[in-house]
Amino acid sequence: MTQEEIEKLQEENQALRSEVDKLKDEIIRLVNRNLDLSERLEEDMEMRRRTDVARELLKGNIERQRNADLQDDSQLMALIELKVEEDRPHLKPEFSADDLARLLGVSKERLNRLFRHQTIHRTPEAYIDNLRVLAALRMLREKPMWNIAVIAEESGIGNVRTLQRRVQDVIGMSPADYRAMMTKDM
Repeated sequence: MTQEEIEKLQEENQALRSEVDKLKDEIIRLVNRNLDLSERLEEDMEMRRRTDVARELLKGNIERQRNADLQDDSQLMALIELKVEEDRPHLKPEFSADDLARLLGVSKERLNRLFRHQTIHRTPEAYIDNLRVLAALRMLREKPMWNIAVIAEESGIGNVRTLQRRVQDVIGMSPADYRAMMTKDM
């Protein structure tokens, strides 16, 4: 290899090193830019989440205010049915008449008055209990592999003994007998 070829290769090598240094600088700049954009994106996502939470709270307050203004019992009963159908809150054992009043945005007294005058269930508690028993009966039919304890828990009743007593009171037979009768053809 001649001296001229060596010098040419050294020049090319120097040019390539210079190009590599430029690329390194560009990569560092792009990484820093990406980090900055990531931070901005996280801040934006956090702001959106906070905005969504605030929007939901505002929506809930507006709905509660609208519901509190319902004077017509039939409208309020329709709203109860809609909320129960939509959210199925009665399947949680801790759900109570107070929670139902809060869900609707009405006072407990207003809810008690409504049930006393407009339903066959004399109290909101009796209505919630009835919903739970109906849910348990549906599960007994539709979930034959579930044991009674699971059904008691999933229906919001909570324990087997209470489930047995309530089902016996409503249909005159035990949950096991009801399930056997309903699933005998399956």
